[in-house]
Amino acid sequence: MTEDLFTPLSLRETEARNRVMVSPMCQYSCEDRDGMASNWHLVHLGSRAVGGAGIVMTEATAVEPRGRISPEDLGIWSDEHGEALAPTAEFIADQGSVPAIQLAHAGRKAATSRPWEGHDPLQPDEGGWEVLAPSDDAWDYGDQESPPLKKADQDDIEGVIDSFRESAERALDAGFEVAEVHAAHGYLLHEFLSPVTNHREDDYGGSFENRARLVREVTEAVREVWPDDKPVFVRISATDWIEGQESWDPDQSARLADVLYEAGADLLDVSAGGADPAQEVPHSGPNYQVPYAEHISEQKESDIAIGAVGGIETAEQADAIVRNDRADLAILAREHLRDPYFSLHAADTLDQSEEAPVPDQYRRGF
Repeated sequence: MTEDLFTPLSLRETEARNRVMVSPMCQYSCEDRDGMASNWHLVHLGSRAVGGAGIVMTEATAVEPRGRISPEDLGIWSDEHGEALAPTAEFIADQGSVPAIQLAHAGRKAATSRPWEGHDPLQPDEGGWEVLAPSDDAWDYGDQESPPLKKADQDDIEGVIDSFRESAERALDAGFEVAEVHAAHGYLLHEFLSPVTNHREDDYGGSFENRARLVREVTEAVREVWPDDKPVFVRISATDWIEGQESWDPDQSARLADVLYEAGADLLDVSAGGADPAQEVPHSGPNYQVPYAEHISEQKESDIAIGAVGGIETAEQADAIVRNDRADLAILAREHLRDPYFSLHAADTLDQSEEAPVPDQYRRGF
């Protein structure tokens, strides 16, 4: 039988009611700069669950304070942070969606102001902090000074692995069903993967195996504490979009897919870019990143599932991605900002309303 957008997706013992996932989208809305989830996060994520999505994932949730992109980012570096997220996870599950969390560390791209405040680098006396990176290269902010940077030593690396492990334990206690390791968009784990940003000469630099070591060890650490019946995802950038020098590319991504499957990952969430300001995005139209997911799906040797992102805006697009075996999961960001009820509207468009029942409270509107 041909699978489509409203065929349930089973990963381990967790079943999503359809193949739509709400992509992690930073909200920069912890107004007390303490990383604590608020009513904004509950309503933002909860409304997408009411809207019928199969999986609803939090924004990048920092595993330690210096891993935040901005001071207003969500965090889960203490038990109190997990407790603050628990009502959101519970509400998502109560609506029939799978509650998921993205665990993240921003690396050298940390300590910036919010996008609508300029996304400028913040020095420690401006509310910023020392950022962590695999090498001595800071993010290039043009004529603005980068925050102070520390090249990660072995203690830092072990601390990052422990932070991901402990944050996963808190996320589980909070009620999340899926844990996603964020290794994309030029943040810390991607920085270790890419030769553009990793110039180390130790066990974490140089060869593919060494550059992939940290994301593998982090995935293994999360898998160790995540129950056998629940899935672990990893988000990667399939390409750095940088020509003319050695960089991360789709063939290495396909190879990494199999490494991560052996480490315990169940789905690879395939995005692109973000490693360096020198990137050149070839285009940004409909489905513009989907070919990377398709490439990895075709080249991988393992059974890891694949999620596709990038310019997915319509029900027909999302359905075709699944029907044509380009990916197992359609992951939408901006369209979910425009339409929290995308999945309910998609079911109506695709004549599959019986597969996405409208909440009783909303029936008069559909």
